[in-house]
Amino acid sequence: MSSYRQLDLRSGFACPIPKSDYTNILLAHGSGGKLTHQLIEKMFVPQFQNELLEPLHDGAVFTAGNKRFAFSTDSFVVSPIFFPGGDIGELAINGTVNDIAMCGAKPLYLSSAFIIEEGLPIDDLWRVVLSMQEAAKRAGVLLVTGDTKVVDRGKGDKIFINTSGIGIIEDGVDISPKRIKVGDKIIVNGEIAVHGIAIMSVREGLEFETQIKSDTAPLNGLVEEMLKASKNIHVMRDPTRGGVATTLNELAEQSNLGILVNEESIPVSDDVKGACEILGLDPLYIANEGKLLAFVSPEDADKVLDTMRRHPLGKGSVIIGEVVDRYPGTVVMKSKIGGTRVVDMLTGEQLPRIC
Repeated sequence: MSSYRQLDLRSGFACPIPKSDYTNILLAHGSGGKLTHQLIEKMFVPQFQNELLEPLHDGAVFTAGNKRFAFSTDSFVVSPIFFPGGDIGELAINGTVNDIAMCGAKPLYLSSAFIIEEGLPIDDLWRVVLSMQEAAKRAGVLLVTGDTKVVDRGKGDKIFINTSGIGIIEDGVDISPKRIKVGDKIIVNGEIAVHGIAIMSVREGLEFETQIKSDTAPLNGLVEEMLKASKNIHVMRDPTRGGVATTLNELAEQSNLGILVNEESIPVSDDVKGACEILGLDPLYIANEGKLLAFVSPEDADKVLDTMRRHPLGKGSVIIGEVVDRYPGTVVMKSKIGGTRVVDMLTGEQLPRIC
């Protein structure tokens, strides 16, 4: 265990560094799984604790005047920066748009900061910029401020991008893990694990009968239609790093309720299944960039599902499980053969540098 101490420069007292099994940061600390959560809960949350941070949602929700807003930020370090179905620029816009939408807000304005490595071809930077422009136009948001830094050759990896954004929440919308209730149906809007496998297929040189393309997309339009159909959507999350399994575990832990999912109901394409078998990966833990999980009251679940299926980004929507009063704080899967098993949070790093 680490027992280092550092001086609090304001008070002059020595502050103990939180105990950890690790003396250095690992790639797994950025996986979105157990080590990420330990890092956040032990190091960041205690130091910055406040009522807006406390929900640990995809963004902070706050009130200004008589309006409610959602604010979110994200950084993108994906490798390679160009991949089937998208690139780091499109990913950066869509990622923050989706985080704001998961708070039930309509995204309005974004900022963007670029950390560029010396030697990046200007043509590559221009391609990224144009991709961001098109993605912002598609999502209906404006990029209104930003920053650019250049680091020495070898001190970065081509380009890293941070995007932050703000959106407005309409009256009657209340998206929060605290609203999850027993009986809620869990809906996913299509086949999972596509983004992560698209990245890995490039890294590993895998070829399939049809190319697997990233599912990166702005989900705000889909969310807008869902909220028109029902205000009884209790929580939404986009299962990015750590995949569906890790996201469900986060929500089970936050609500202290059980989540029961049906393995047969979880949509995974044959190509993704095949790639996972080759790579020894579990699709439940692989990142998505155009998928959402929605917890909806049972009386409105079919109505929301029908609405989702009428949208281009929700045609493959299905109910994959429900919230139960058994297994508090735990995700359990009913297998294809009728048994059950615990689906834990991601441990370690399946796919580094995925978003």
